[in-house]
Amino acid sequence: MPFVAIVTVLALLQFFWLGLQVASARTKYGVAAPATTGHAVFERHFRVQMNTLEQLLMFLPALWIFATYISPLWAAALGVVFILGRAIYAISYVRDPKTRALGFALTALPNLAMLIGIVIWAVRAILSGAAW
Repeated sequence: MPFVAIVTVLALLQFFWLGLQVASARTKYGVAAPATTGHAVFERHFRVQMNTLEQLLMFLPALWIFATYISPLWAAALGVVFILGRAIYAISYVRDPKTRALGFALTALPNLAMLIGIVIWAVRAILSGAAW
C-alpha cells in the first residue's frame, strides 16, 4: 500500500498546486475574492480546480477500495494515469478549453476502471458467500 499512499499524496499536492494557480490568477487578472468570474483565464484556472475537486471525490475512495480488495499495484498505476491526466487536462484547459479531451479521458478512464473492478469484485464476493 505504500505506492497507493504516495499516489494519494501526489494527487492532493497536485490539487494544492491548482489552488495556488487560482490564487495567482486572481492576483494577475484582478479578480478579488469571493468572485468566481472575471477574466477568462482566471475562470479557466478556477474551473480546472473545481473539476479536479469533483474528480477527486470519486478517485480517492475508488483508489483505496480498489487497492484494499483488488490490487494495490494496479490501483497505484491507475492513480498515476489519473494524475498525469489531470496535469494534461489543466494545461490544455487553461490554454484552450476545447483541447481538454485527452486529459479528461486520462482522468475518467482510471476512475471508471476502478469503479467497474470494485463492482465486479463485490458481486463475486457476494455470490461466493465471502461477504457473509
